[in-house]
Amino acid sequence: MPLATTGELITRAAAARSAVAAFNVITLEHVEAVIAGAESVGAPVVLQVSENAVKFRYGRLLPLARAAVAAAERAAVPVALHLDHIQSDDLLRQAPAAGFSSVMYDAARLPYADNLAATKAAVDWAHAQGLWIEAELGRLGGKNGEPPLDAHAPGARTDPAEAHAFVTDSGVDALAVAIGSSHAMTTRTATLDHDLLKRLSAGLDIPLVLHGSSGVPDGELRAAVAGGIAKVNVGTALNIAMTTAIREFLATHPEAVDSRKYLSVGREAMVQTVARTIRVLSAP
Repeated sequence: MPLATTGELITRAAAARSAVAAFNVITLEHVEAVIAGAESVGAPVVLQVSENAVKFRYGRLLPLARAAVAAAERAAVPVALHLDHIQSDDLLRQAPAAGFSSVMYDAARLPYADNLAATKAAVDWAHAQGLWIEAELGRLGGKNGEPPLDAHAPGARTDPAEAHAFVTDSGVDALAVAIGSSHAMTTRTATLDHDLLKRLSAGLDIPLVLHGSSGVPDGELRAAVAGGIAKVNVGTALNIAMTTAIREFLATHPEAVDSRKYLSVGREAMVQTVARTIRVLSAP
């Protein structure tokens, strides 16, 4: 089917007080696994390509993007493409032609005023191209090898009043909020601040996004969706599933040299992770 748009999927989910799962992809196996997992449960899904993934692919966006578009157009469920955690304005400007309907523009590392100025400039350009824009306020930590921020560190959580001003002044379409999760967690031990989420949801009229969801337990994820989260980002969980399955396969098949043998095992493990995650988000 034709590519869906991220804005369309997330807006519909927010109105229904549900959430769309958005999975970060690095290889074609990731792309195929995300789509197959979503098809197995009959749910829409967002494929996300991060700036770090582009760097891994020798700095070239189009090879993975073209593959993702081709796979998405043959999917039995709605699939949208999202460019994730973009700091490069050059990469931002490549998004429309590459098939992306949305971008997460990441200036959260900057002081508030600079974050706002950079984000507003990105929003103004992106909206003129028909792109849906997500931004982040507060800091989750865990990106590029940095440690998670302490829950009480200055700026570690999104302030509701600041968030309202930021959304109003920047014109963003969605906001990733820092409520206790962290990027790149390999254990599911995060505890979310649901009171803060309640205040953020009540004070903002745009969809809210949860980053670092791989480290969030099932019950916490379901409560976050009930509390107003409309887009749930997952990346590390796929890599854990793939790597674990490949390690186990190679340990028991040390003679294996055909990469299809172990990549298929890794891909299937990701399919199961995708399906399970979507089921968790859909559970009452």
